[in-house]
Amino acid sequence: MRGRISGPVREPGPIISLRDVTKSFKLENGDLNVLKGISLDVREGEFLTIMGPSGSGKTTLLNIMGAMDTPTSGTLDIDGVRVSSTPERRMHDIRRTKVSHIFQQFHLVMTLTALENLLVPLVPTGISKSEAIKRGIHKLELVGMQDRSGHKPGQLSGGQQQRIAVARALMSGSRILLADEPTGNLDTRTGQDIMDLLLSLNNAGLTIVMVTHNPELASLTDRTIHVRDGLVWKDLRSQ
Repeated sequence: MRGRISGPVREPGPIISLRDVTKSFKLENGDLNVLKGISLDVREGEFLTIMGPSGSGKTTLLNIMGAMDTPTSGTLDIDGVRVSSTPERRMHDIRRTKVSHIFQQFHLVMTLTALENLLVPLVPTGISKSEAIKRGIHKLELVGMQDRSGHKPGQLSGGQQQRIAVARALMSGSRILLADEPTGNLDTRTGQDIMDLLLSLNNAGLTIVMVTHNPELASLTDRTIHVRDGLVWKDLRSQ
């Protein structure tokens, strides 16, 4: 497994910024307070890992960072946009252009080929078919899957499916990738391969926030925050 690539120290500004973010869900017997006041900055080009026990609020935090959910209170800025006060009619554009996602479950369309799966996110953009295909082939090359462009997900291994999912996430051209347990359904060797891919994308400038339970993977990233009981318990930078 490759580690970080050394280089000059840089101090870019935050590309994601949360201030006093809370999140509560209404239940029959009262409110469930999942996030209890989180303030956090993610620098542009950073690879940040989120860890913590089940139920600590990791995925809720990731969903808020990606504008997939809204905070109950507090503010969220993504790439210079105050998302927490953005009208809902503009939220779709923010989700489509500012942030991309990959998940533990690959969420590929089983009846489509690898290349066709990559083209799906571009349908609402009005981009020409030829340009979409050109972009899709390029993204498949980036993840080493150009020779599987005509294969459907059922013909691919778990690791290959996750590579396709990563390529699909890259199609929007967003500068932020959020990954929720991206190696959770993979064996150790395949998980290491996916982590190597994420590290290479980060070294090329992509900002990545990843939820994982694997401390070995976390140690390869720039920084790890530990969430406990809805709060940031530890915030550690890798050596």
